[in-house]
Amino acid sequence: MASERIQLGQFVLDVSRYELTCAGKPVRMERIPMDLLILLVRENGRLVSRDEIIERLWGKDVFFDTDNSINTAIRKIRRALGEDPEKPRYIETVQGKGYRFKRRTDPATTSAHGEVERPRIMLAVLPFENLSGDAGQEYFSDGMTEETIMRFGKMCPRRLGVIARTSSMAYKRTDKSVFQIGQELGVDYVLEGSVRREADRVRVTAQLIRVRDQIHLWAENFDRPSQSILDIHGEVGAAIAAHVQLELTPEGERQLRSQRPVSREAYDHYLHGRYHWARLTPSELLKAAEYFRKATQCDPEYALAYSGLADTLSAALTSEIPPKDVFPEAKAAIAHALALDPESAEAHNGDATIKLWFDWDFEGAEAATRKAISLNSNYSLAYLYLAHILSNLGRHDEALATIQQAKVLDPLSLITNTMHGQFLYHAGELEASIEQFRATLDMEWRFWIAHICLAKACEQQGMYSEALAACDAAWEFSGGNSEALSLAGYVHAVSGERAKAEAKIQQLLEQKANHHVPPYNVALVFAGLGETESALQWLEQAFEDRDAHMPFLLDHKWNGLRSNEQFRQLLSRVGFSNSDGSA
Repeated sequence: MASERIQLGQFVLDVSRYELTCAGKPVRMERIPMDLLILLVRENGRLVSRDEIIERLWGKDVFFDTDNSINTAIRKIRRALGEDPEKPRYIETVQGKGYRFKRRTDPATTSAHGEVERPRIMLAVLPFENLSGDAGQEYFSDGMTEETIMRFGKMCPRRLGVIARTSSMAYKRTDKSVFQIGQELGVDYVLEGSVRREADRVRVTAQLIRVRDQIHLWAENFDRPSQSILDIHGEVGAAIAAHVQLELTPEGERQLRSQRPVSREAYDHYLHGRYHWARLTPSELLKAAEYFRKATQCDPEYALAYSGLADTLSAALTSEIPPKDVFPEAKAAIAHALALDPESAEAHNGDATIKLWFDWDFEGAEAATRKAISLNSNYSLAYLYLAHILSNLGRHDEALATIQQAKVLDPLSLITNTMHGQFLYHAGELEASIEQFRATLDMEWRFWIAHICLAKACEQQGMYSEALAACDAAWEFSGGNSEALSLAGYVHAVSGERAKAEAKIQQLLEQKANHHVPPYNVALVFAGLGETESALQWLEQAFEDRDAHMPFLLDHKWNGLRSNEQFRQLLSRVGFSNSDGSA
C-alpha cells in the first residue's frame, strides 16, 4: 500500500496514528476492531481467512471464543463505518471462509497513489448575516440560510454533501476562521453571505471559500425585488456548482431552477415559522405553528408550509400536549404536502414521524424515511428518524450505522448526538452511551433531553445517584417535564427507596390534575415498584390516548412484565408483531 492514510468516503483511516476519523472527528473504535480493519485494508482485496485473522490478531494457541470475537469485531467495524451488513461497501463476508476489504470500483474515487478518496465534495453554508439594521429581520436572514442549505442539499446529493442547518447555525456571529470551521465540520468549501432587505428589494452577497487555503474562489451580489427572492437560490447554486466543477444530474439542474411561484406574504410567514420552529421551546413552537398556518392560508398549494406545520405539531409532543390534540391536524397537513409535492423529502420524513409516534406503523415509518433519503440523501433528519425507528425495533447495528450518517451531515446537532447515545444505550453499550451523553452536554449543558437519556443509562449501570442528579437537571431545564419525575420515581423504586418512588407518583398525579401527563410515565414508576396490575392499567390508558412513548416498550425497564400475557398482547396491539416484543 503506497500510503498509510486511506480515505473511505467520509472516513479517514490513518494507520500511522492508529486513528479513524469522520469529517475530521475521531471515531471511537476498540483495539481489536481497529487492528482487524487495518489488516483487511492492507490486504487490499485479498480474502483473509478466519484462521489467519486469529493468528495475526491473537497469535497461536489461544483459549477463548475467537469466532465470536471476530464476529463482534466485524460488527463494530461496520457500525463505525456506517455500513449496512446486507449491502456492505467496505467489508465483504465470504461465508465459511473469511473476509475481504472491497475496493471501490468507481474510477472517480481512486487516486494515482491507490488511495480511496472522498466520493463527495462537502459544503457548509454559514448563517447569512443580517445587514438590514433591524433585528426584526433576523428571521429572514436565517430563513435565507435554511432555504439555501435545502436547495444545495437537493442539488446533486451523490456528488455534493451539505452540512445541515443545525450545525451551520452554530457559527452565527462566530469569530472562528473559515479554516477552523472547515476542520470542525469536515468540509471542503464554505459559503458565506449577507442579506440586506429594504422596502421591496433584497440584496444578497455570497462568496465561496476553499477551506484548505482560505482562497475566495467566487463572489457575487444579487439585487432583486423581494418577490423574486426564490430565484436567487438557483443562481447562487448554479455559480457554486460551476466553481466546484460538479457534474449535475438532471435532478440537480431541476433544483437550481426556480420553484413554483410562492406569494411574498406566504414565503414571509414560512420563514417566520422556521425561525421559531428551530428554537424548539413550547412557546416558540406555538408561534411557529401559527405562522405555518398563515402561510398555508395565503397559499393553499405551498407544500413546504404544510410540512413545516406537521413538523411543528409533532415536536409539540415534547411540551406534553395530548397526542390526539395535535396529530390529526399534523396528519392532514402531511397529506396536503404529499399531494402537492410527492417528491418532497421533508414531507415523507414528516409522514414517518406521524407513523412512528401516533400510528405506531413501524414498517410504514421505515419506508417513509427511506423514501425521504432516496429523494435527498443530504437530509440529515431522515437518517436520524430512520435510526430511531431501527433502534426502537431492536435493530441496533443498523441503527448505529445509520446515525453515523446523520452525524456526518449534522455533527453539531444536540438531538442527533443525544440520540446516538440513546441508540448505544438501547444496544446495551452503556459505557459508550454515557460517554456520548456527557460529550453532548459539554456542547450544551442545558439540553434536557440529554440529561433524561443520561439518567436512563446511569440507572441501568446501577449509578443511582448520578441518575437522580440527571433527572433533577432534566426537570429544571425542561421547565417541569413529567418524564423527569417519572424516571426519578423509577430509579427510587429499583434502588429500594419505595417511599420516595410513591411520592413521585403522587407528584405526577397532582401534575395531571392541572395539565396532560403521559400515562406511560405513571405506568413506569409502578413497573419499577413491581406493581404489575397498576402498571398495566396505566399502559392501557396510554394505549387509548395514543401516548407517543409506547414505541419504547422494548426498553429494559419493562422486562419485569414480559412474561405477563396482558403485556404481551399490548405489545402486539402497539405493533410489535411477536409476543416477545420483537418487530
